[in-house]
Amino acid sequence: MSLGISEAFDLRPEYIISVIKDTKAKLVGFQFPEGLKRKGPELAKKVEEATGAEIIISGDPCFGACDLDRTLLDYVDILFHFGHAELEDIRLSDKVYFIETRSSVDVRPVIEKAVRELEGQKIGLITTVQHVHKLPDACSVLEKMGKTCVIGRGDSRIAYAGQVLGCNFSAARDEDCDEYLYIGSGDFHPLGVALSTKKRVLAADPFSGKVREVDPSRILRQRSAVIAKSLDAQVFGIIVSSKNGQERVKLASSLKELAKKHGKEAHLILIDLVTPDQLLQFKVDAFVNTACPRLAVDEVGRFPAPMLTPQEFEIVLGERDWEKLVLDEITEEPV
Repeated sequence: MSLGISEAFDLRPEYIISVIKDTKAKLVGFQFPEGLKRKGPELAKKVEEATGAEIIISGDPCFGACDLDRTLLDYVDILFHFGHAELEDIRLSDKVYFIETRSSVDVRPVIEKAVRELEGQKIGLITTVQHVHKLPDACSVLEKMGKTCVIGRGDSRIAYAGQVLGCNFSAARDEDCDEYLYIGSGDFHPLGVALSTKKRVLAADPFSGKVREVDPSRILRQRSAVIAKSLDAQVFGIIVSSKNGQERVKLASSLKELAKKHGKEAHLILIDLVTPDQLLQFKVDAFVNTACPRLAVDEVGRFPAPMLTPQEFEIVLGERDWEKLVLDEITEEPV
């Protein structure tokens, strides 16, 4: 029987109540990613009854630990941010408490199923923060079935060994292995690892019990089409995010200079929430995204002009070979 969100993920209500009582907070903010937002009112009611504090739930989209609701943070005494681990290189405020919403689902059955489809001996384990505490269980299963398990530490943006973000796959590159086993739902994280490492990636979903091999060919075709549409572009809009964990002004400025070097026109556009509608008024031939790396991929075809990643922009300008196409990442390296 599948678990509902409230049973599958630990929202840590007792811890939240304890923090509120200890800090004597009167006005408290809750910020949820889209998949957990509907649990907000239920949790808020429980916490308000237990503490007497008033809860304000953020209604804005939330894309990760890089996307704290700064407006809500200014209103409240403390803010609880759900669903993500704190980024190690970002500390916006001591008023923010991260609730990682760890999963209670047993990963061992799907790992046992996945072992039969693994081809290599040395297996790199990767997952999101929801399952990172289950990596020792997964490793134990692999080793009992004759495999060697490796877990990379990742760079300074990564809170836990073996953790991957939608914008950072450094934990996968940290250790040498034959192939990777991703524990979790969704395609973007394992696809990013496949494109970043050029190695085979199996995805094991502990909720559905399904195991599948990740195929990055569709993404590569989509990105190649976006690049092809941009080859004749003369005017570029370079998107810069104002979100605390996505702001890459130095990178955007360097891309503008690169455009000038090739006789192209480029303009920096600072924006908080990047949507197709927000960009309708900008008459450019193509956009270059330095905000959340997922935007260009998840919203492909919806923008009023092709949306390139920085690496794809380099290909358009002839500064990078097509064969070296990878997904954009936000890493600890200076940009």
